[in-house]
Amino acid sequence: MSRVVVVGAGVGGLAAAARLQSLGHSVLVLEQADEVGGKLGTLVHDGFVFDTGPSLVTMPHLLDALLEATGVRTEDVLPLQRLDVACRYTFPDGVVLDLPGELGAVPAALDAALGPGRGAQWSAFLDRAERIWDVTHEPFLESPVSARGLLRLSRRLDHVATVAPWRTLRGLGAAYLRDPRLRMLLDRYATYTGSDPRQAPAALAAVPYAEQAWGSWYVPGGLGRIATVLRDRVTALGGEVVTGTGVIEVLTDADGRACGVRVADGSTVEADFVVANADATQVYERLVRGPVARRAAARIRRATPSLSGFVLLLAVDDPPPDQPHHQVLFAEDYDAEFDAVFGRHGPPRPVPRPTVYVSAPDDPAVVPGPGTGAWFVLVNAPRHDPAGGTDWDQPGLAASYADQVLDLMAERGLDVRDRVRHRTVLTPADLERRTLTPGGSIYGTSSNGARAAFLRPANRSPVPGLYLVGGSAHPGGGLPLVMLSAEIVAGLVGPA
Repeated sequence: MSRVVVVGAGVGGLAAAARLQSLGHSVLVLEQADEVGGKLGTLVHDGFVFDTGPSLVTMPHLLDALLEATGVRTEDVLPLQRLDVACRYTFPDGVVLDLPGELGAVPAALDAALGPGRGAQWSAFLDRAERIWDVTHEPFLESPVSARGLLRLSRRLDHVATVAPWRTLRGLGAAYLRDPRLRMLLDRYATYTGSDPRQAPAALAAVPYAEQAWGSWYVPGGLGRIATVLRDRVTALGGEVVTGTGVIEVLTDADGRACGVRVADGSTVEADFVVANADATQVYERLVRGPVARRAAARIRRATPSLSGFVLLLAVDDPPPDQPHHQVLFAEDYDAEFDAVFGRHGPPRPVPRPTVYVSAPDDPAVVPGPGTGAWFVLVNAPRHDPAGGTDWDQPGLAASYADQVLDLMAERGLDVRDRVRHRTVLTPADLERRTLTPGGSIYGTSSNGARAAFLRPANRSPVPGLYLVGGSAHPGGGLPLVMLSAEIVAGLVGPA
């Protein structure tokens, strides 16, 4: 039986650990924080339970496959609730769109909210997006990143034309979507990978297709339960999860192969394989030594870091009635938002009038009693970068920006300023400290640029015996892709 040490108990690390334990390995997970989950965090305060990361599940069949691989069914350990309204969108002109959670109902809802013909425009775009999904999901999302996958695509001219690697997501949308509000709706999906739609590849059209094809789902009690269930699967299968134990070095033997880790107290743990569920930049700059690691770190630095997020956790008394689970209040100038976050026309900076995302689950399990709400509010934000961008630890900045976001919500029709019992502010600097992610970049590197996918670190590292899993590695960030990265890593390591 081989020994595997997993560094980090985020969803990627726990999913890889559960799969590897089920394959017969002896798995030890070491997590520097006191709780599991990583970016899928949970904060409990005064009886309110807040998800501090993802707030919906898409592509739930991937979660089904993960849990089935560990010997249980999703419905037996983790009930899911499909949302009738995937999201309510409020556009700058005041028009409100309740986007249905069922794909078949989307065109009629678009026609009703935005005007006749809008549903047909979106359907034509989604037809193209589905073809992109069909071409790309197996070689690029479900397999290790490789030149072979690119070669397979390049041999089929019709596939190349479908994916249009020379086009941006914004450019592809413009070919199908004449209504600027539909283009704004599409632009938002670039932020799912922490990217700018003006630079992100057209292949990201697969993201809205996947979300609408499989629906939007919620975990009653909060999405943090996913991490808890995965931890329980690891231990039920005989593995071990240890929290409050940071790893400071990945050890290598005389042949340069990963052979264990050194933890914060100086002790070492031997291993046949090491799986790092840490930010790839941290892995190659801090945990692994030598020229191979330095070259890998230099490669990552050539990619644009992903955007970060500024978060308000609001305990709301007597929340406004008829609130959807998810709501987006769009910026008047989306381009100005991306300019600010990514540092065009000046250094990266907080967005004066950002798009505001609100998650307001109607879930009695996350509040202390009736007539209260546990709201998660997010705006796109630049990374924490005191030297060249925004210093989120600057005195007074977080509090004043939080006030600014609440004022903006009120201006756009969602005023809860006199209903907030208490609020918690989480800045990119806080995210950096909590998850050891440089700058608080949510997804590691962005998808900005046609070559971005090939600059994202591979799951098989250049250090033999060391594998990378999680949002900063292939195939990318977000719950579905992180679960796929765990499946890829388990396949690379193989049975014991």
